[in-house]
Amino acid sequence: MTRLAMVIDLDKCTGCQACVVACRAENNVPVAGPDQAEKGRGIFWMHLLPTAEGEFPRVKPRFMPMPCNHCDQPACVRVCPVNATYKNEDGVVAQIYTRCIGCRFCTVACPYTRRYFNWYDPQWPEETKAMLNPEVYVRTRGVVEKCTFCSQRIRAGKARAKKENRPLRDGDIVPACVESCPTKAMFFGDLDDPNSMVAQLERSPRAFRVLEDLGTHPKVIYLTEGEWRGQP
Repeated sequence: MTRLAMVIDLDKCTGCQACVVACRAENNVPVAGPDQAEKGRGIFWMHLLPTAEGEFPRVKPRFMPMPCNHCDQPACVRVCPVNATYKNEDGVVAQIYTRCIGCRFCTVACPYTRRYFNWYDPQWPEETKAMLNPEVYVRTRGVVEKCTFCSQRIRAGKARAKKENRPLRDGDIVPACVESCPTKAMFFGDLDDPNSMVAQLERSPRAFRVLEDLGTHPKVIYLTEGEWRGQP
């Protein structure tokens, strides 16, 4: 049993959106296009939330990458009437697309707005179809989708460890967003392994969770910026 988690160091994030692009390419996330995006129907498994500090002319931009928080007490799981969403043995909040009836209860229940409904059948230009990842299921119209922590990479990492007859090691599983980050602001691993990087960073005085007072116990942990700069 593992409890997979992600740590994002906001002091290192430059807002380059490499994580957003890598997530979309790795997980076959469809592009909405201008018409659907105008209606609020864009799909972003990884969303870059822009904020700002100060007042003009002394304004400093801040960026917060936000995937699904994969909560230990997920509200989305509790409201699903058909068990299409559940928390698996790795602590990942997973989705069974073929079971989803599109009621969107989970979308409403998620306090982080990290779930997206497919209003249309996904389409890609003919030139880009070759880039689709064959290891990731392409979702259909009428179902809800979201970040899976790159479940295909989790399976591959666990299979590799099993083949080598050894336990899972820190660094065996690297989601696409973590791999693509040029400033190494993102970390991934087992929160229950006290020696893992994410477990060590969770104990940092810089660590916090978004809306943690709701009792959802997110497994995406952020490290603050500013005065704590340079600390682990």
